[in-house]
Amino acid sequence: MADVFHRSFFLRGPAGGLEAILWTVAQSDPLFVALVCHPHPLFAGTMHNKVVYQTAKALHEAGAPVLRFNFRGVGLSEGQHDNGQGEQEDVRSGIDYMATEFPGRPIVLAGFSFGAFVGLRVGCANTRVAQTIGLGLPVNNVDMSYLQACAKPKLILQGGNDQYGSRANIEAMFATLTEPKRLVIVEGADHFFAGHLDEAGAAIRAWLVDIPPGR
Repeated sequence: MADVFHRSFFLRGPAGGLEAILWTVAQSDPLFVALVCHPHPLFAGTMHNKVVYQTAKALHEAGAPVLRFNFRGVGLSEGQHDNGQGEQEDVRSGIDYMATEFPGRPIVLAGFSFGAFVGLRVGCANTRVAQTIGLGLPVNNVDMSYLQACAKPKLILQGGNDQYGSRANIEAMFATLTEPKRLVIVEGADHFFAGHLDEAGAAIRAWLVDIPPGR
């Protein structure tokens, strides 16, 4: 990884403090910054999830400061789980923080599973977010048709054997989205990309090279 400085702190959120980790980089003026949202809190999802960590690592290796945080009610974060509603406010708090710490820098918002469902909704609507990355979209169970109105660059990474987002369902949804967009199916991978995390990271790095944030 690039030179990294870890900062653990509590992000101010509408339901109280949110446990957070910021990875910074040596460059004083990075080309972009990033925020990564974790999977479902009621199914052991935290900011330490392996997919979230790998996503953050890929973004950091591309030169970005990266923020991860625990949604309300997770780990040491205050508040209670709010079925994806209040969690959208938590995401906005993360965007506000990165926009304040790195003014004028484009933000890449990434999310895994529940983190994609919640995070991409906020990211698509927020003018400070330049592009979005969704991993393991749970399209078998939730409606993500809001992405049809998202004109920002969108990378979607899905396991070929994802039990919560089938190939057929993800391809059908992807076909309705506007350009620029990219769908990467990681063959042989399940929802958690077990044994295929390196492939997911490589796909993220390739996307950032081909579609540089903010350009």
